[in-house]
Amino acid sequence: MNVKPKVLVVYYTQTGQLRRIVDHVLAPLEGKVDVTYEQLVPVEPFVFPWKKETFYDTMPETVLLKPRAIQPLKVDVNEHFDLVLLAYQPWFLSPSQPTAAFLQSEDAAKLLKGKTVVTLIGGRNMWLNAQEKVKQYLDKAGAKLAGNIVLVDKSPNLVSLVTVLRWLFKGKKEATRFLPQGGVQENEIITSKRFAAPLGKALESSNWEPLQGELLGMDAVELIPNLILLEDRGIKAFRYWAKFISAKGGPGNAARKPRVSMYRSLLIPGIIVLSPVTIISSLIKLNLKKTELQREVDYYKGVSLRNS
Repeated sequence: MNVKPKVLVVYYTQTGQLRRIVDHVLAPLEGKVDVTYEQLVPVEPFVFPWKKETFYDTMPETVLLKPRAIQPLKVDVNEHFDLVLLAYQPWFLSPSQPTAAFLQSEDAAKLLKGKTVVTLIGGRNMWLNAQEKVKQYLDKAGAKLAGNIVLVDKSPNLVSLVTVLRWLFKGKKEATRFLPQGGVQENEIITSKRFAAPLGKALESSNWEPLQGELLGMDAVELIPNLILLEDRGIKAFRYWAKFISAKGGPGNAARKPRVSMYRSLLIPGIIVLSPVTIISSLIKLNLKKTELQREVDYYKGVSLRNS
């Protein structure tokens, strides 16, 4: 009797979009693999839609990787799985707090040791730093990252900024007369089922080495070079503000509210100013240091970890 490969899906979603992505990716494998879902649940929930004050106050601990706790996992951490599919969102260019809490936990260390992992990202457009942090956690746990699939909002950067903030604060995802739908486009979600074929092939053969190359051949990771530069500048700014704000206490502390307000007032104008400047900078770098920038693109599209 053939035993079905066992897949564990670990995920956190506020809006349900990420779960829909997971379901579409795995749909063609129904009946061929045994899937277990582990939804990460914060002890103190993150309420959606967000209140603006709470949203901006969440940045420091997210960037500093000091997440609020999650409830104990329901899955047996000693159970065998042929694949762990880790589906997550970037928050403030970092792994979402529930994802970070999971990866920092003793349960994750036991669960992920020796396991093959594929990451599945659903977000706005910048995910590089978040994925680097996830890679580091996986490496520390002794897991093998075999693949990465990234679904992002393909609207222009500033347009997606407007639509995601509208969705986050008002809960309105639908398109308007002047704005497209917020989040990952529906067609991107529906067509993500194409990734099931290489995943199924790898599960059947237990040969994971070709997987990321096959996924890239299906456009599993599309990366615009200027976003590398934009994110590099963005994460440096976030780290500065995270330390500056957290020096006045933890989340919700009244003493840090003036600093949160200062950061909030500068964030959106900063992004608006940086976006065109970074596009110009990337074009210059692409011409002057084309090989170097292409190496960066190739690295971020892959699953290796620098200095590992």
